[in-house]
Amino acid sequence: MMKRIVLASNNAGKLKEFSRLFAQLDIQIVPQGELGVTEAEEPFDTFVENALTKARHASRATGLPALADDSGICVPALGGAPGVYSARFAGEPKSDARNNEKLVTELSGKQDRRAWYYAALVLVRHADDPQPLIADGILIGEVLDAPRGDGGFGYDPYFLVPQFGKTAAELDPDEKAAISHRGKALRALLEKLKETGL
Repeated sequence: MMKRIVLASNNAGKLKEFSRLFAQLDIQIVPQGELGVTEAEEPFDTFVENALTKARHASRATGLPALADDSGICVPALGGAPGVYSARFAGEPKSDARNNEKLVTELSGKQDRRAWYYAALVLVRHADDPQPLIADGILIGEVLDAPRGDGGFGYDPYFLVPQFGKTAAELDPDEKAAISHRGKALRALLEKLKETGL
């Protein structure tokens, strides 16, 4: 019988990516919305703390093991911002277009355009798991002034991946999965799962 893990997200893109990788371990990923779980608060200043909070919330509500991620874009010239506030950088309601506009505006006139995507993944076996499995991944790039490509989401059209000479929105899904912050974190988490026999 396939094991089930609740995903502390209702994001269809994340569900597809996680489901594909976990299927090889015979684990079914179920989005929290299907189980009536509300979104958790994300009150912390670090990706790991927010991911852990979301995982514990989903596990407590369902009694199942839970997987959560928290990710975003960090820009050194902006002191690491938007960071954990990436999805709401330009305020509510969430808007990719407004977030990108704010990012480009705040970088105007700055020479340092370096940025990186960061993802923290946390898996808890139960809500009070004292030893959650934690993995992370990073993708280094730079911010452009104008968008390129129509794939991806979020900051992808403005995020140049230098080794490909393309933005994250111009990469095909397989290219992106091979190098993305979330893909790297997922593969690291799967390795930990295999190592621990969980």
